[in-house]
Amino acid sequence: MPERRPLEPAAPWTRLVTTDEDWDAADPALLTSMLSSLVLIRTFEEYVLQLASEGLIHGPAHSSIGQEAGAVGSILPLTSQDTVNGSHRGHHQFLAKVLGHLAPNGIDPTQPFSPEIREALLTSLAEIAGLDRGFSHGRGGSMHLKWDEAGAIGTNAIVGGGVPLAAGSAWAHRHAGTDAVAVTYFGDGASNIGSTLETFNLAAAWDLPLCFFIENNQYAVSTHVNEVTAEPRLSARGPGFGIASWKVDGMDPLAVYLTMQEALAHMRTGQGPTVIEADVYRYFHQNGPFPGSAFRYRSKEEEAEWRDRDPIDQVARHLVRRGILDQGAIDDAISRAKDLMAGLGAVLLEPLPDGKPGQRRIKPEEWPDPEFVDVGVRGDLSEFAGARIVDRPDFAGQIQEMKFIDAVAEVMHRRMELDESIIIMGEDIHRLSGGTNGATKGLKDAFPDRVLGTPISENAFTGLAGGMALDGRFRPVVEFMYADFMWVAADQLFNQIGKARHMFGGTTPVPVVLRSKVAQGTGYGSQHSMDPAGVLSTNPGWRIVAPSTPFDYVGLMNAALACEDPVVVLEHVDLYASVGEGPVDDLDYCLPVGKAAVRRTGSELTIISYLAMTQYVLDAVEEVGSVDAEVIDLRWLDRASIDWDTIGASIAKTNNVLIAEQGARGTSYGGWLADEIQRRYFDWLDQPIQRVTGREASPSISKVLERAAIARSEEVASAIREIMEVPGA
Repeated sequence: MPERRPLEPAAPWTRLVTTDEDWDAADPALLTSMLSSLVLIRTFEEYVLQLASEGLIHGPAHSSIGQEAGAVGSILPLTSQDTVNGSHRGHHQFLAKVLGHLAPNGIDPTQPFSPEIREALLTSLAEIAGLDRGFSHGRGGSMHLKWDEAGAIGTNAIVGGGVPLAAGSAWAHRHAGTDAVAVTYFGDGASNIGSTLETFNLAAAWDLPLCFFIENNQYAVSTHVNEVTAEPRLSARGPGFGIASWKVDGMDPLAVYLTMQEALAHMRTGQGPTVIEADVYRYFHQNGPFPGSAFRYRSKEEEAEWRDRDPIDQVARHLVRRGILDQGAIDDAISRAKDLMAGLGAVLLEPLPDGKPGQRRIKPEEWPDPEFVDVGVRGDLSEFAGARIVDRPDFAGQIQEMKFIDAVAEVMHRRMELDESIIIMGEDIHRLSGGTNGATKGLKDAFPDRVLGTPISENAFTGLAGGMALDGRFRPVVEFMYADFMWVAADQLFNQIGKARHMFGGTTPVPVVLRSKVAQGTGYGSQHSMDPAGVLSTNPGWRIVAPSTPFDYVGLMNAALACEDPVVVLEHVDLYASVGEGPVDDLDYCLPVGKAAVRRTGSELTIISYLAMTQYVLDAVEEVGSVDAEVIDLRWLDRASIDWDTIGASIAKTNNVLIAEQGARGTSYGGWLADEIQRRYFDWLDQPIQRVTGREASPSISKVLERAAIARSEEVASAIREIMEVPGA
């Protein structure tokens, strides 16, 4: 018979429970400050629900009433240098961090609230109401609350979406040499999501000072946690990843406080991440002022049992029992908080003209200017004011023929040598003499702590890079082995990194650079061959560069690394082994943002292309021979950076346009470009804009089918002959 030996997880898993002795030992100032925070947060949220019931909150009002103890207990031990983020139900976490920042020595519930606290609560209320005086000028609203000064780095409407970003904040704390930590708050739903579990693994592998704080409030919208997992003790996930974990009664703020103290001691001494699961209960439905029992997925009896353990009542009872405060003082504190909120409401609201008695509206002057709608989608490029901008005709340095892939590695080495904030990460980039294509050759040896080989977890390490960028101390460069993997990390790329600047008010830099290769023609099939330019161009937060020569690669990468917006640098495998002009000893210039290159002048046909397709176009023009075509290499592909001056001048000469690209028709970049060209230059065109693309299907493994699925010089030559009615078409 085989022996069966029980296995124990390497990481501890503990349940912490307080006793009356713990309450007796607690510092009175801690307990009174705990009460103040609980009361302020509860009263604030009750007022928000009141406004929502009056139709004065546009969109959802996800209250955390009932859950305050988890936030207050866990945030009281933090400093302003520690960072937190949370989920769509994050008012309590955000407010607890703000109050802790403004009153690091606690809030006396017997005294008037400070002007700073009043102002912060007013700004928070305005943000939730979508008003201009909010932290993000109303763009973030209830679900996207952010105040960097307080260490509140942003709540998040995507379940689990903020978890990888917090890992980036934690990485930045550690790499900057501080003992600060990051805390990411999420619920039972996110505990089963891939981005969260990927981040568990990454944080544990890299010993990040990150606390995964699970608010297990038992329900998603209406589905109980027992229905969605065989292990509803959600902290059980921690030991599986080697993470020290705690489970605690989240209705008991002192128990949460003591648990967080233990977790902080673990993280601040470099022992890696922690998990805390706090069992809490939201008193109301997913959104709005009604209890869950009104929707019949919870019973009134269940709700009453949880309300009997209300955190405010628990703290108040111990304060009275110990003689620290009497019930009258507690009632006065609650009354003052309600008066405070009524006063804040009076700043923002006024009687509804010609309305019924008691009807109110937002004061018109509090709304953002509608013209603000697109401001801050991307930055104004003022960061380039002192940059050295040089294009090829004006370049005075020495030029020689060089391999494209050598330019990739050399310019990154140069930038990392001069800028210690640059960190690069990706799968296998620290091995194989520079990754799978040699793009990071020599970098691990030169900068061992700044070249990070990652697990295969695009969501986690992309979000980590986003968190690093938002932190402001580092400039991450992420390599995706293949562009198709963008779909794997789509939430972090498009919902998080791409939207962050605009969503949080338009001023927050997001300096992420994403390198990725287009691998059509390599035999890697449907899931490793896409050209993502068309998809990326629909996401306005990203800038997109597409170098086609070694010289351009150096200048465009330098521009990407100088830019305060997220930038995708596309690389084509057809170019890696190609040879072209490149700089010998000057790797410090930037190509101008939004400037295309005319690779061939002509008067009969304008051909617009990018990446490796540019050379295929030039070859096709030579093959046809009889058509005087002008060939424009876009270089910058995002809508804000298209060189309309060069395109317009060419169309004015030729009156004909052909857009040539390799990628599939369905995700085509040229589709939107053709639409915009005809809107701008319709009167100049002698015929409809023509396009060369790949076929509808993604490339296949078969060499024959793959070639049939993509476009190269043959397809361009055929199109030129047809457009210009060249004999032999």
